[in-house]
Amino acid sequence: MAALGEQVRVVGFALAGVAVLIAEDPDAVRAAWRTLPEDVELVILTPAAADALGPEPSSDTAPLTAVMPP
Repeated sequence: MAALGEQVRVVGFALAGVAVLIAEDPDAVRAAWRTLPEDVELVILTPAAADALGPEPSSDTAPLTAVMPP
């Protein structure tokens, strides 16, 4: 499991053992998405991270995603 997005919104997930990928802007979000380990099955996205990725996470080989409420 991983959490991807702005530091203030994802840092707390580290306390539960979730891999945290901090990305403060759309380019950083897309770069972090491309570096996800292959064994990640779920990525929790902030709303801004989901917007930055657009339809990219919906590919057949992509991990399941969940978007945090605003």
